[in-house]
Amino acid sequence: MKDKETLASLSRGLMMTELSTTSLLPTETSPDYRDNETGCLIHSLTDVILDGVTVLICLFGLVGNGVVLWLLSFFIKRNPFTIYILNLAVADLSFLLCLLVYLILFTVQSLFCFYEFGHFLRFLQLLYLVAHNAGLYFLTAISVERCLSVFYPIWCRCHRPKHLSALLCALLWALSCLVTGLMSYFCFFDATEHCPMSNIAMYALDFLIFAPIMVLSNLILFIKVRHSSRQRQPGRLYIVILLTVLFFLVFAVPFSIQRFGLYFNYVYIPIEICNALASLNSSINPLIYFLVGSYRKWRFRGSVKVALQRVFEEHADSREDIEATRTDTMEMAN
Repeated sequence: MKDKETLASLSRGLMMTELSTTSLLPTETSPDYRDNETGCLIHSLTDVILDGVTVLICLFGLVGNGVVLWLLSFFIKRNPFTIYILNLAVADLSFLLCLLVYLILFTVQSLFCFYEFGHFLRFLQLLYLVAHNAGLYFLTAISVERCLSVFYPIWCRCHRPKHLSALLCALLWALSCLVTGLMSYFCFFDATEHCPMSNIAMYALDFLIFAPIMVLSNLILFIKVRHSSRQRQPGRLYIVILLTVLFFLVFAVPFSIQRFGLYFNYVYIPIEICNALASLNSSINPLIYFLVGSYRKWRFRGSVKVALQRVFEEHADSREDIEATRTDTMEMAN
């Protein structure tokens, strides 16, 4: 009797360990969707179609972000904002590549019952979580930097450290690797009671610190530019940042909420939909750059290179900066 109880407790322990290490996979279905005879995962037609759409979006995004990386690296004049955009493109490209490979391997192993990619899938998941968090951090840095350039244009032009953007990008990459690595260690490899706390800490950093700062900076910038520009058209860089942040909030936040819920067995949105939205968020930025940069007099004209030059080679004395400085000067004179 004792042997049976011991075996039962060991079995339950192994099952809990397996669940704690596999429930984090973003496209895995619940155990109820396994074939009773073979144990293979059963995919619905809707899930297969959504994953196929996500793969196509990832391919499109890889091409777009690759073009942006190429142009920013060799043809666009380097400035503080192009450094942020360059790192954001690297983060988006990394996320899309890891998610694409993950979906292909996961589909292969589930359809053919070939479960030999477990460790590699977890490694891919770690990589695209690092890229996803880094994208949020870079958007926050871009928003704060642009807000400061409008409120303190003279300081940004004359006293801003030359390599500040590169240093901040390196620190943000390190922060993303640190928080994601700690969460992955406690949840994937250690599988202890520290997993929920590390997960909460990572998403608290995202949702309670970086995301509010990003939203607040853009809100302040929007109010300031609308107040000071006096009905004039804002600069292209301002529009690009605003649209990029808006699409991030719409498309990327559901992915983070879904992953946060997975750790506590709460599924709010189908995982396949969240993957598709997150891939769309990482793929749409190059399209935003091109459309905003090529838009003139109700037409979209010019090459991708010219469009990016119009957006990212704006001088430090752009329209909203001039208007903000002029308004501040008038207020001081009064």
